[in-house]
Order: sequence, then C-alpha cells, then structure tokens
Amino acid sequence: MDPAARRVLESPEFDRLIRRRWTVSLLLTACLFVLYYGFILLVGLNKELLASRIGDVTTLGIPLGMAVIVGAWLLTALYVLWANRQWDTEARRLRDRVER
Repeated sequence: MDPAARRVLESPEFDRLIRRRWTVSLLLTACLFVLYYGFILLVGLNKELLASRIGDVTTLGIPLGMAVIVGAWLLTALYVLWANRQWDTEARRLRDRVER
C-alpha cells in the first residue's frame, strides 16, 4: 500500500470520519426502526384506534401508514443531505491528501 494512503487510513481524521458515518447511520436506522415497528405494534396491539374513522371513508390507519412511508423518505433525504454536505467534503479532502 502507498505510504501516503496508509497515513490517511491510520489518521485520526479518517477514524473520526468513519465514526461520524456510523453514528449518523445508526441514529437514522434507529429512527426508522421506531417509526416502522411502532406502526406495526400499533396495528397488532390497538386495531380499534387505527380503525377509528377520521372522515366518511378514511380510518386513522391510512394516514398513519402514509406517514411511515413519508417518514422513511425524509430519513433517507436527511442521510443524502448529510452525506453530500459533510461526508463527501471530508472524504474528498482526505483523498486529496493521498493524491498529492
């Protein structure tokens, strides 16, 4: 392995970058887990609540199910924004150190 690449891989900046990515990934995964399995638990444990009408034809379960889907999209968008603004910038800076 190239000595410059080895120095970057062993640097505290690279370790910090990897830790931040894991932290963000695990945090967003936990949020998605709570969102999705919270809904599934609600379906399994409180069907009456989800069956309550909020209109002529719509029950509460429909907008809550849609909220789970939209929530997953939002969490994905948050990750993409973070990756584009933080991760890519820092990774590019470290890569440039190797290429010099």
